[in-house]
Amino acid sequence: MGKVTVAATVVCAAAVCAAAALVVRRRMKSTGRWARAVAILKEMEEKCGTPIGKLRQVADAMTVEMHAGLASEGGSKLKMLISYVDNLPTGDEKGLFYALDLGGTNFRVLRVQLGGREGRVVKQEFEEVSIPPHLMTGSSHELFDYIAAALAKFVATEGEGFHVSPGRQRELGFTFSFPVRQTSIASGDLIKWTKGFSIEDTVGEDVVGELTKAMERIGLDMRVAALVNDTIGTLAGGRYHNKDAIAAVILGTGTNAAYVERAHAIPKWHGLLPKSGEMVINMEWGNFRSSHLPLTEYDEALDTESLNPGEQIFEKIISGMYLGEIVRRVLCRMAEEANFFGDTVPPKLKIPFILRTPHMSAMHHDTSPDLRVVGKKLKDILEISNTSLKMRKLVVELCDIVATRGARLSAAGIVGILKKLGRDTVRDGEKQKSVIALDGGLFEHYTKFSACMQSTVKELLGEEVSETVVIEHSNDGSGIGAALLAASHSQYLEVEES
Repeated sequence: MGKVTVAATVVCAAAVCAAAALVVRRRMKSTGRWARAVAILKEMEEKCGTPIGKLRQVADAMTVEMHAGLASEGGSKLKMLISYVDNLPTGDEKGLFYALDLGGTNFRVLRVQLGGREGRVVKQEFEEVSIPPHLMTGSSHELFDYIAAALAKFVATEGEGFHVSPGRQRELGFTFSFPVRQTSIASGDLIKWTKGFSIEDTVGEDVVGELTKAMERIGLDMRVAALVNDTIGTLAGGRYHNKDAIAAVILGTGTNAAYVERAHAIPKWHGLLPKSGEMVINMEWGNFRSSHLPLTEYDEALDTESLNPGEQIFEKIISGMYLGEIVRRVLCRMAEEANFFGDTVPPKLKIPFILRTPHMSAMHHDTSPDLRVVGKKLKDILEISNTSLKMRKLVVELCDIVATRGARLSAAGIVGILKKLGRDTVRDGEKQKSVIALDGGLFEHYTKFSACMQSTVKELLGEEVSETVVIEHSNDGSGIGAALLAASHSQYLEVEES
């Protein structure tokens, strides 16, 4: 009997030891996995670092590229396109003006009644129209006829409070968000379609000419006064509300910047100098690149697998289209190398662009003690459940690293523009104000991103200069901004002035 008890005790003890060893092994394994995940995060943090010295180098590189792009066509990765906008709105504009905003599968038609210095925007109305898919790959004729018909229908609903002066043609600002080679304020040839459009017979044609012919075919008496993009529209809106607006930046799905340049500082401009002495330049700054940009292996892989490898490098590290995808790629590596989400890589985590920047923003802004928003997003989007608080904290930290890099580099870009204009210093106590008009969903809705960007601009400029620089939200550049540019480039301006 005693022998049996001893044997049983020995077997039990062995089992307990084995179980304990298993627990220890698992713990060690789990500790090893955790250490690997943390190492991946720390390496990412290091490579995304934006110390102030590096940001100054980026700002200087932006200024250098701006000079090169203004000197000659193709002289820089920055296109520095001449917009032919030489009169920004002043606030004195009066009358009824229309805008057409075509930039994707929907387009907007909009009208504003402007009441001059006192009345400002008296009234505005808009309508959104979706484009049937077959028209996106049909003929130029069909697409522009459809747009002109929608415009005519909208004009027919002009109600009380909107009135065009007797004997005058209605005038329109046309925001066309596709690559165009602009030839004057109201003409530009389509370089190529993007965003799912593929209409061969429009390529190389003047898009204003195409729209004008379509309006004439249905008897709509309207003149296109300005062909613009949303960034220039944002600058126009900014200037309308504040005479000190000198630049505009869009931080949304994509990113771009435009600013007011002195006409004599554009060596590649061979026309007559505009009366105003100024010219708005569309920088196309998403294509900026420099050896000083802090790029990681994740950025390089994203770029290689993109539709436009080697292009839009700045955009790919600062804009809303890509921030969430960078976070996904790092999480995917943690899952593969550190079994961060368990023994298998969650299948959904392998899908490119499944984690969008609004999801990332929601996780980054989670203030609940158990980070339940983070847990919910991981479960709903990536089908990853049972995440611990420790894991969720690490995800938030990763969002912070990616957003901070983007925000600080955006700030360096803005300071680069200010440097080009000589507005990064205060001269002899004169305090000229510089207003930067900003728009885009990333700026508007990702609070931590925009707050970090604004504090970095201050950090780069120093206290005294940053008091003279204001970042203002300028809404709806592609709509109201385009209508304001139609007003500031109206054919009736000289009649009114004389």
